Amino acid sequence: MAIKLHSKNRSVLSGIIAISIIILFVSGCTSRPALPEPAGGDLYNYITSTAKYTEWKMWPGKQALYPGTEPHGMLLTTYVTDGAFSAITGKIGNIPEGGIIVKENYMPDRTLAAITVMYKVKGYDSANNDWFWLKYAPDGTIDVQGKVQMCIDCHGQQKANDYIWTSGLK
Repeated sequence: MAIKLHSKNRSVLSGIIAISIIILFVSGCTSRPALPEPAGGDLYNYITSTAKYTEWKMWPGKQALYPGTEPHGMLLTTYVTDGAFSAITGKIGNIPEGGIIVKENYMPDRTLAAITVMYKVKGYDSANNDWFWLKYAPDGTIDVQGKVQMCIDCHGQQKANDYIWTSGLK
């Protein structure tokens, strides 16, 4: 059975269809891969293969190989996801759920010693701002992961700054 539409209704229907197609196209073009589970291997694969951290922005105001301190390294390069970058520059006070911070830790001779990662996962560890911690060697071998007490103890000194030492979030 054919439905006869008035020309005005056909125009409105055509407009709705066109807008729907555009929305579907744009959302398909900007879709991001699903965030990883809070597990070392999943997070490592995500930041090294799925959403390569070396293609992310560096921490605002920091360049590659900026001076660092132990336990991380004498030289550091820190990358952040878009959401984390916006939170840092917007001074909103905390990194949002799904935010990831990847810090390359270098020795004084610029040899990469380790990669440390902070990943904000809603409900993961509410007592410690929901951070999942990961440290792995340059060859991908995972050294520590999860609710790492050493990381929590150190970064917990910056609890009011969402466990972040690099710069203020407010």
